[in-house]
Amino acid sequence: MHKAPLIAALIAAALPGCAPARPVVVELFTSESCSSCPPADAYLTDLTQNRRDVLPLAFHVTYWNGLGWKDPFSLPAATERQAAYAARLGGGSYTPEIVIDGRSGHIGSRRGEVEAAIGAAQRAASAGPKVSVTRGQGGVTVQVGAGAGAASVILVGFDIRHTTQIGGGENGGRTLIDSNVVRSIRPVGSWSGKPLRTTAPIPVGERIAILLQAPDGAILGAAREPG
Repeated sequence: MHKAPLIAALIAAALPGCAPARPVVVELFTSESCSSCPPADAYLTDLTQNRRDVLPLAFHVTYWNGLGWKDPFSLPAATERQAAYAARLGGGSYTPEIVIDGRSGHIGSRRGEVEAAIGAAQRAASAGPKVSVTRGQGGVTVQVGAGAGAASVILVGFDIRHTTQIGGGENGGRTLIDSNVVRSIRPVGSWSGKPLRTTAPIPVGERIAILLQAPDGAILGAAREPG
């Protein structure tokens, strides 16, 4: 496991007057039916357990579902989201793919390459607007601070961990562990540089995250609910 980025983030957070930067968003497009995906799934699990400087999210796509096993966590919205990235970044849709901050796509099992992309994203990230999401009785409150640019405010619900016995397909007979599994994703507003506060129903999923995504796909801000 690559510890240097985590150590650097912890040191930065401990320095007086040094607020931690917003997390780099790591989106894994995966499927329980894909035999090449378990190493990438394991990498995402490592990120969820060991890194607070990234926001790892697993998007389970649908296009493997007719090949012997239907992924119970597959979402049409995940397939559509990856297709949108493919149109912007090139290379088509494939699994496992990791997209870093909406700006670059990588083979998800190549840890060194992905770590380098995370580091590059951290160095390139400008001071974006402050973003927060909190859960209350009957809904969530999203707040976005002032800044430059425009973006869609996207609410994500995800489950922390699932263990699945695979009954068919390329991974038949295996037990797979999936982390930060996206169960729902939808826009809840638009941001145009001015402070924004909006509320929305609690999404499907155990935990909540918010993404601030520009029209070109780049992530301008992100946050997970406290806790």
